[in-house]
Amino acid sequence: MKQLQKFSRFLSNYTAWVVIAIAAVTYFVPQLMGWVNTSLFSDFVQNKFTTQSLIIGIIMFSMGLTLTSHDFKILAERPFDICIGAAAQYLIMPFSAFFLSKLLHLPNALALGLILVGCCPGGVSSNVMSYLCGGDVAFSVGMTTASTILSPVMTPLMVSLLAGGAVVNIKGFPMFVSIIETVLLPVAVGFFLNYKLGENETFKEFQKLMPGVAVIGLACVVGGVMSSQGDKFFTSGIVVFAAVFLHNFVGYCLGYLAGILTGMSTPKRRTISIEVGMQNAGLATNLATSTAQFAALPQSAIIAAVSCVWHSISGTLIAAFFAHLDKKKAKQAVKETAKANS
Repeated sequence: MKQLQKFSRFLSNYTAWVVIAIAAVTYFVPQLMGWVNTSLFSDFVQNKFTTQSLIIGIIMFSMGLTLTSHDFKILAERPFDICIGAAAQYLIMPFSAFFLSKLLHLPNALALGLILVGCCPGGVSSNVMSYLCGGDVAFSVGMTTASTILSPVMTPLMVSLLAGGAVVNIKGFPMFVSIIETVLLPVAVGFFLNYKLGENETFKEFQKLMPGVAVIGLACVVGGVMSSQGDKFFTSGIVVFAAVFLHNFVGYCLGYLAGILTGMSTPKRRTISIEVGMQNAGLATNLATSTAQFAALPQSAIIAAVSCVWHSISGTLIAAFFAHLDKKKAKQAVKETAKANS
């Protein structure tokens, strides 16, 4: 057990490098992680479950194991935070996509794709990043859930508003069922086990393995995305990558600023930054390839696919940066304590 815990700490300390290494290897050998995209079954509303869906469920379960009733009590006492998060999600990313498309003089197809990404809800991977960088996991799950529930209304509305009347049809109920199956249910099971067994010493030792499990799962998810979409990452043109990079970067910065302006704690600021910056680009890619209107503009799907890959990589990097700040602060505190005692 001690060796596994040591390995888990190693993975947690070097999350960014582990994920980037898997992404790089998969880019050159896409079949290596092709199994992640294997279709397994469909649920009662025809949501398709893949191996990736199960991996995400395991990650969310590992996060649930860290949550306590106190976390949810704090969240329930401040529903205003969720409202702020949802507002930031559907204002910052859609409008930044619109203005960047104008600033970069993007062709109509690319502009439409970037706006579509900006108008989608937060992605599940953002919950993992919040977990790994010391963010507020309960707040992160709450934001993802809220933005996803609102997305059947907000995504088509914002795309239509910003993309010159483009119409996007989203089936709301299947998305709602999907968020329950892949996010809420695994988190709830993990939380329940922590609630019942949280004082058990063996269980506490088991919990120490969870960061490593989350990192391995995240690396597999990114590898799966790179396996299916990686060929578009470097062949789509510099303007596409520039647009995706800037859009993502602006989301992180303005999301963190929204947390500061509304008086949120540091963990919540990190969470809202990551939640706003990391979009459900997988949904955008799916919409761009399955909706007739977007099919006539294939480049819109390319920019969504590039976003899908980059958001996962950048999220890992920013989570590692926040975690590094915590370690640096902890070392400084130890030095100051030692100095005071000497």
